Amino acid sequence: MRVLHLTPELAPWSKSGGLGDAAAALAKALALGGHDVRVVTPLHGSIPGREALPCHRERLDVGVRPADACRVRRAAGSHGFAALFIEHDAFFGGREIYGDPGSAGRRAAFLARAGLDLCLADGWIPDVVHCHDWTVALAPVLLNTVLRESPIGAAASVLTIHNLQHQGLHGKDIAAYLGLPEWVVTPDNLECLGGINFLKGGLYHATRLTTVSPTYAREIAGPAHGFGLDPVIRHRQADLEGILNGVDADDWNPARDAHLAARYSASDLSGKASCKAALQGELGLERDPGIPLIGVVARLWEQKGLDLALEPLRTRIRAGQLQLALLGSGDSALEQAYLALASAHPGGAAVRIGYDNRLAHRIEAGADFFLMPSRFEPCGLNQLYSMAYGTLPIVRRTGGLADTVDPWTPGAPDATGIVFEHADSAAIAWALGQALELRHRHPRELEAMRARAMRREFPWSRAADRYALCYAEAVRQRRGAFAPDKTDAPTPGSPTNTRKAPAKAARKA
Repeated sequence: MRVLHLTPELAPWSKSGGLGDAAAALAKALALGGHDVRVVTPLHGSIPGREALPCHRERLDVGVRPADACRVRRAAGSHGFAALFIEHDAFFGGREIYGDPGSAGRRAAFLARAGLDLCLADGWIPDVVHCHDWTVALAPVLLNTVLRESPIGAAASVLTIHNLQHQGLHGKDIAAYLGLPEWVVTPDNLECLGGINFLKGGLYHATRLTTVSPTYAREIAGPAHGFGLDPVIRHRQADLEGILNGVDADDWNPARDAHLAARYSASDLSGKASCKAALQGELGLERDPGIPLIGVVARLWEQKGLDLALEPLRTRIRAGQLQLALLGSGDSALEQAYLALASAHPGGAAVRIGYDNRLAHRIEAGADFFLMPSRFEPCGLNQLYSMAYGTLPIVRRTGGLADTVDPWTPGAPDATGIVFEHADSAAIAWALGQALELRHRHPRELEAMRARAMRREFPWSRAADRYALCYAEAVRQRRGAFAPDKTDAPTPGSPTNTRKAPAKAARKA
């Protein structure tokens, strides 16, 4: 099939979190499976060597109001898929991927329309348009409305929810900017709290929906994790499935990772001790092979639960029971709190604010345990990377963490990490205690768990196969949507039903 991916970030060119990794790895796996894959993403100002990227199209006219245009560049070399970059410095020229919140709505709307217009201009018409998160979630709305009668209007659409918390609530002027009909700006469509909700629109209009783990697919259907959209999720639940993310073994493999001080494998873990010693030296931690080292690579915000971990970590570090190596950024108050912890305990805690891909690899390899105390976690990639590196994850039982990490109790035959239940400091303190018990009282089980975790496989090829089946079903549904109408009367609030012009509602999502 021809598959177009629309995404706000694409590793290695741009990355804010796991979305950039996931979009690139899935595109690569689909291309290896024989599909014709294009990925359209912004040319962010932070992309190294952006001016040197070859020009794909000197000018692309984009169907927004007032009219606007952009240049399109492409990635040099072969990546298995075509990576195409929308160059519009007023929207995407800044160094931040998501930039000024005040202009975020127009930036996102422009990206979605530009990606579809590029296909029309190139005469490359996809079977499926795969949209990643709220930023491009209006693409299915465009396919069902203003582009419905164009060659791309018959394309099926798949919307992947990487994080339901981020929805894109913006003013109703976005509808006029895209030329959307009035009937979509209603409470049973895009309208939300006096504006329009990009993700809500995508949930109603996409042919099929996916999210990034089976457990998260169930969780978002309830109010605790639905962030106000759980009624829409339940409405579309028959078209929703959870497909677990994978690990790109070309990037995350300790047996051939060029970023490490030593390489190792499940059959020979001896190099891991060298990686730990090198990490301790690099970060200024006390060089002690016996003390457990906890790794963290995360965005420092409420979802990740690291505010809850601060005091339990402080208590153990002060007592000399463990060390901490943290790489991340986010909430300024939490950044300062962790920097203060490192300042108070320079041999026991090291904190680096920002993102450094090479250091992230070295933390995954050099740590003994990897802490992910998330309040919710759609999938998570770092627990998968950690297991690949023999670094046992300490996780809360939620979302993709629950789907991928098997909990340890003494003698558990399948355990691959420490799992706790509640999103509070007491639960994290308990989990850290379990990690210390495993390290000091069950060293043979620890080594067996490391080898077992490293042998767990989460290949992107498996996820790509699931997505290919999802695409095939989406194409089948979309073709059915173009069958002759049998009624002019739609079911209220159901964008998957048929309706004729002049309202031009989608016959079927």
